Amino acid sequence: MNPEVSVDVVTRELRGDILVVTLDNPPVNALGVHVRRGLLAAIKAAEVDTAIAAVLIVGAGRNFIGGADIREFGKLPMPPSLTNVCNLIESCSKPVVASIRGAALGGGLEVALAAHYRLAVSGAKLGLPEVTLGLLPGAGGTQRAPRLIGAAAALDLLLSGRHVGADEATKLGLVDRVGASGDALADGLAYARELLAAHAPVRRTRDAAGLGDRKASRAAIEAAREQTSKKSRGLFAPLKIVDAVQAALELSFDDGLGHEHQLFLQCIDSPQHAGLIHAFFAEREVLKAPEIRTAKPRAIASVGVIGGGTMGAGIAVATLDAGLPVTMIERDDASLARGRAHIEKVYDGQIAKGRMTPDGKATVMSRLSGGTSYDALVSVDVAIEAVFEDLDVKKAVFAELDRVCKPGAVLATNTSYLDIDAIAASVSRPADVIGLHFFSPANLMKLLETVVPEKVGADVVASAFEFAKKLHKVPVHAGVCDGFIGNRVLAVYRTAADHMMEDGASPYQIDRAVREFGFPMGPLQVVDLAGGDIGWATRKRRAATRDPNARYVQIADRLCERGWFGQKTGRGFYLYPDGARSGTPDPEVEAIVDAERERAGVTPREFTDGEIIRRYMAAMINEGANVVHEGIALRPLDVDVVFLYGYGFPRHRGGPMKYADTEGLANVLADIRAFAKEDPQFWQPSPLIVDLVERGADFASLNYSA
Repeated sequence: MNPEVSVDVVTRELRGDILVVTLDNPPVNALGVHVRRGLLAAIKAAEVDTAIAAVLIVGAGRNFIGGADIREFGKLPMPPSLTNVCNLIESCSKPVVASIRGAALGGGLEVALAAHYRLAVSGAKLGLPEVTLGLLPGAGGTQRAPRLIGAAAALDLLLSGRHVGADEATKLGLVDRVGASGDALADGLAYARELLAAHAPVRRTRDAAGLGDRKASRAAIEAAREQTSKKSRGLFAPLKIVDAVQAALELSFDDGLGHEHQLFLQCIDSPQHAGLIHAFFAEREVLKAPEIRTAKPRAIASVGVIGGGTMGAGIAVATLDAGLPVTMIERDDASLARGRAHIEKVYDGQIAKGRMTPDGKATVMSRLSGGTSYDALVSVDVAIEAVFEDLDVKKAVFAELDRVCKPGAVLATNTSYLDIDAIAASVSRPADVIGLHFFSPANLMKLLETVVPEKVGADVVASAFEFAKKLHKVPVHAGVCDGFIGNRVLAVYRTAADHMMEDGASPYQIDRAVREFGFPMGPLQVVDLAGGDIGWATRKRRAATRDPNARYVQIADRLCERGWFGQKTGRGFYLYPDGARSGTPDPEVEAIVDAERERAGVTPREFTDGEIIRRYMAAMINEGANVVHEGIALRPLDVDVVFLYGYGFPRHRGGPMKYADTEGLANVLADIRAFAKEDPQFWQPSPLIVDLVERGADFASLNYSA
């Protein structure tokens, strides 16, 4: 919406003596400038019109107010501010009722909190999710919510960003009642008439007594501060939220609003907000694959999964959860039974956690069938191969799929590294073949690398993106190369970590530095979690083509030769006694590292944590630039989304390419060139980075031109 164009997005209708103010700003009734202006004008009109006894605010369509208008992000704010709108609503001398259907999120809930009475219909979802964008509510949310529902409950909502339904909101005191009919307009009108008949007073949230028990409120604030310092280490906005709620306890409402505003501005100016906003928009941009603009997706109503191991079972669970029937194929009945057991284990875990009932599990499992003959896949719309990572094995599977699957079926491979063009060339219908690279555990990880081979049909790519949407995955368009986007880049920054380990950094220092940067795990912890044998097999596969002049660190190979594959064997880089999930450092590993340094003729030196991160990130950024330069990734933001959703990259930093822009590409290039003095073969600056620095441009300049 162009803010310069007047749009009638707020309408008024007098129903008896109740002014119904309807917000109609599709698709989610976002709080754009015209909505704010319309609300302000409506409340001003109601205040002076003697025919109006009360005001009812409702949303047209499916939502009350979905939050801020993302089209205004990053632009100069236009008056009136939402704070002024909320203050005017609250100061109105006539009862104002908010009747909530659908979403009342962020600023939408702040509007509702400013109203004097609140009703929510079944299916409503209320929340203050600003923390997920590195912000805090800036229109009184941190001041009104604790006054209304208490410090502990308000901090839970503010720090988690979670949504609550109508029933929970009522129990919390966030709303006054749940609508009887489910019709926000009818229920809201009935409630407003009831309030007028009872001569209900104007009840302002700023005067609510939720913070009346000051000792308990102070204890809740200090507990939240302590927990947040540990849980959200390094994050900016969460502690500012705690500060704002403390202001609600200690300051007057007006002074608290002023303090909230100052904290909000600090959050707006933080690099973390910029990173989170980039992640927010990048996740939406990756959905706009070029093929989607030109082709219609094929219908997908049933899915076949070949392989019932960990990955195949995870893919099956993700598909079953999407409501689609799944046919699983295994080589024999025993393997099929194991595959089914893998799936049942996932649902049994959900039952144990109270997230599913036995009847719910039975309903889902009724959509699963299996067989040991490929003929069972004759009618599926998508067949997904999830067998051993071997090209000949996968080609054999695709020969069977080519034989039995109906014309128009999508034939997908879940390979992590292998040449999908070669797989496609092995069948009679290469236009139907695509890569769907799920990440483990496939039922939980949101990333789905959608790997596009040379001869695939545009409608198959569009179908893959539509399938990802059904599975609630984030698809990223990737080209064919060894490792595609994520694993190709991973191989390079893992190599950089190996170099540092051989040069003097302990594996445990490397992991600690990477965790402190914001990753949930360090690279060697990830090796132990995934299984060291997986990378070992890849290294052996690549051995014949490895450049003999390239540096090759053998430390991980020494561990694998001893059968130390990580968590599944009880030891890898770390020790996992008695099946422990978190490892402890292993002196024998450190001895192996020392021996390998001596074998390689390396004199170890000390690394600071900062030096570790500079090298780790430079390697990641440089190879990320290469995959963009070569067209494997469409844009830098595609690389960012892969790492945000598949590799645990800290979201508040926006992804490796956004991080590079934040640090300055010229600085990154200077680091790469400095490191190249030690190892010019490994540290070759990406042509894309060199070009961008020479032009004074950045990665962001390439993101929205495709």
